[in-house]
Formats: sequence, structure tokens, C-alpha cells
Amino acid sequence: MVRWISTALALAVVLGVSVIPYAQGIQEDIARSGQAAIHAAIDRVAPAVVRVEAVAERSLPPDVFEWFWRFFGEPLPERKVTSLGSGFVIEFEGEKYVLTNAHVVDGAQEVWVKSQDGKTRRAEVLGTDEMLDVAVLRVEGVEEIPAAPLGDSDAVRVGDWAIAIGNPLGFDYTVTLGIISALNRDVPRPDGNGYFHRMIQTDAAINPGNSGGPLVNAYGEVIGMNTLIARSTPRGIAVEGINFAVPINEIMRVLPQLVSKGKVTRAWLGVFIQDLTPDLAAQFGVETGSGVLVADVIPGSPAEKAGIQRGDIITAVDGKPVHNTNELQLEIMYRNPGDKVVVELIRGGKTLSLQVVLGERPKEEEVIRRGYGEKRRGESEYFGMSLRELTPSLAREYGIPPWVDGLLVVSVQPGSRADLAGVEEGDVITEVNQRTVRTLEEWDEIVGSIPEGQSILLTIWREGHTLFLVLR
Repeated sequence: MVRWISTALALAVVLGVSVIPYAQGIQEDIARSGQAAIHAAIDRVAPAVVRVEAVAERSLPPDVFEWFWRFFGEPLPERKVTSLGSGFVIEFEGEKYVLTNAHVVDGAQEVWVKSQDGKTRRAEVLGTDEMLDVAVLRVEGVEEIPAAPLGDSDAVRVGDWAIAIGNPLGFDYTVTLGIISALNRDVPRPDGNGYFHRMIQTDAAINPGNSGGPLVNAYGEVIGMNTLIARSTPRGIAVEGINFAVPINEIMRVLPQLVSKGKVTRAWLGVFIQDLTPDLAAQFGVETGSGVLVADVIPGSPAEKAGIQRGDIITAVDGKPVHNTNELQLEIMYRNPGDKVVVELIRGGKTLSLQVVLGERPKEEEVIRRGYGEKRRGESEYFGMSLRELTPSLAREYGIPPWVDGLLVVSVQPGSRADLAGVEEGDVITEVNQRTVRTLEEWDEIVGSIPEGQSILLTIWREGHTLFLVLR
């Protein structure tokens, strides 16, 4: 077809025929085709999108008439607060349910669902999953609402069209259009307890009230649940067009447990992990992508009991190779607690096989607490970063738990070696070349012994977990 059009255009030029109207016609046909596809996609999913209203009783703010109530010795009164979100109807094992974000219905005494036919129906929370921020609702009369077609989030590619449908700021059934900007994003949770993993990033506009609504592909299939909006960087720089959705495939993997048990039980290894970059691979003497680096091992975890150590490279689970953190997480977390697996790893150039009895994954805040809860409880410029010995007052200022020990990064010069390595303000350097460092004197001693021009391996504490960075 393209060759035929090109030949026709060339012939028209030779014959002196104007091709502008013809070219414009092609562009108009393409535009009409694209619009038709978007219209069709919206028409398939929009009827399944609902407005979710969660009603909870909360105490009045303590500064509102607090003196009055305390004068009479009465407890502060409570008032009903309604939060708004979005959701969509799906069909599972012959029954219809509404999916939304767990944070939309958190703490709700009443949940109501309003559909496009104008009807408001009472809903019951069947189950929630904190890790994916997903809730399943059973809704009265939900059989009257169409179910949304579901797509395959594993087949999504960067550059695909993305359509967000929801109720931002209370404006019912708003549609926004963008593209898939990135895949497999690890995004910090708003409460600071760990990360959302494998998120879909899109520039389709998402605002408060969109939470729980569907992210849709050009075929009119749900590929994700809109969950998170990036408003600013940790340094306060405003951002736009960076929004995140939970992949629908992961939601469907936990749905059977949510419907039958009301919660999700996951298996747990008990390690903090990171991908092997070329620099890290060179430091550990392995090939890039040959496995997953163990940045830390949680005390008392299944991994520690099995003998896994910080700095190990996990290459396979039960004989199945793992090349990155996502593959390892998915290989472990959807097994059952108590399952025995054989973990193959590289340590100091040698290959080992260890049998691990998987545990049950605790909540995110518990993972972070256990990661550091049983460990140990002047300013100088190095490689473009300013370091200070960590004191209790500095720890409070930067929100660092008292059991974390090391050197605090108080600033990083843009474009410096530290900046290029990924070091950030607020990081705590706990090891240099896998040697513990707590004081500037220890830093000077360790760094001074490293030959000039040689890369330096830093062990960093950041927002509740450790990771390795390489200063080149």
C-alpha cells in the first residue's frame, strides 16, 4: 500500500498534477480513523466505569471548638466525611464485581457506587490488598451494569495510546488521552513505606478522583488501574504528565484470594534487591543482566536462615533464570508461604545452591522495620557530595530511623561523580567497598586506600531500604 501511494505521488509530480488535495485527503482519513478508534474504545469501557463514594466518620480537627468540648469534658465530636474515587465493573467466575483503589475505601463505614444510568447502589468491601492498592466491592444490582473488557498488560508497549476514564475532582465520566510513557516503574509510596512495583506510567491526565478508574488501550480493553499522581520531586520541583497505574494482570492474579479470603497472602524471601547495572556487574565480576544483586538481607528472614548474604547474585529459582528484580519478585511472591525453593546464586565467583523455605510476606512498614530494627543504633566534601557524621538531631531532621548508622549526604553537586552515580541528598552511606563506615575518619581511611581512578562501591540507605551505587 505504501509503495503504491509513493508511486502514485511520484507519477503525479511528473505529470504536473497537484498532490496537495490528495495528501490532505490521506491525512483526513488517518485522523478520522484515529478518532473512530478512540470513540470505539471509550464506548466499550465507559459504561462500566462508576463513581465510588466512601463515607467515614472522622473527628473534627482539634483546633475547631476544641476548647468548648474540653471545657465540658466531652470527647471531640465526629462528622461524616465522604471521599470520592472511581471504579469499574469486571466479570470474574460468572459474577460481577467493582474494582477500585484500596485507599479510596480505607476506613469507610459506608460505600456507594453510582453508575452512568444515574442509579446509586450500596456496596460492600469484599477484600483489599495494600501492596497493589486494590479493593474489590460487591455491589447491589451490579448485574445491571456492563462489565469492562480486560486486556493483557504484559503486551503493552511504550508509545501505545492510553485512555483514562474516571471522576476527577467530582466531574463524572471524564476522559483523557495520552500514551504509555514507560513500563515496570518502581514508585515510592506516598506514606513512605516501600514502593509500588511494575507500575505503568502514562501522560494521560489523572487527578484526584481518578483513583481506581481504568486505564484503557486503543482496543477498548482495561490494561491498568489509575492509582498514583506525581506532583513534585523530593526537592520540590513541580512535574506534570507523570501518572501511574497498576497493571491489570497483577490485579487479576490476586483477585481469587480477594474474593474468597478478603486479603492476599504472598510468599517472601526477605531480601532487598536491585538490578545489575554494567558498573555493578563489573564490580562483582559478573555479566550485566546475569542475575539480581542482593543489597541486604532482613534479619530473621527465610533468606538469612538459608544462608543468603548481602552481595550475593541470585541467578535462578528452581532452575528458572532470573535476570532482573521484577522476574525474581514475580517468581517468589505468587508462591505459597511454606514452599521450598532452590535458589542458585554467585558468591565471590563461586556458584552455590541453597534451599529456602519461603515465609509469609509482612506489611510494607513491617518489612522496613525488620530490615533495620535489629541492627546498630563536622561536614566534608567528597566526589561532589557533602558528608556529615549522622547525629540524633540530623536523623530526626531527615526522618532517618535511630538504628541506621553511617554518613549522611547533605548535598550533591549537579554533574559531579556522586550525582552521576545516583547519590541523593538524604542518603546514608553505610559501607564503602563493603566495609562499614560510620565516621569521616573511617571514610578517609577506606577511600585513601583505594587506588586513584578505581571505581568505588557505596552501600546506601534510602527511604527504608539499601542499594548499591558505583562512583566511577
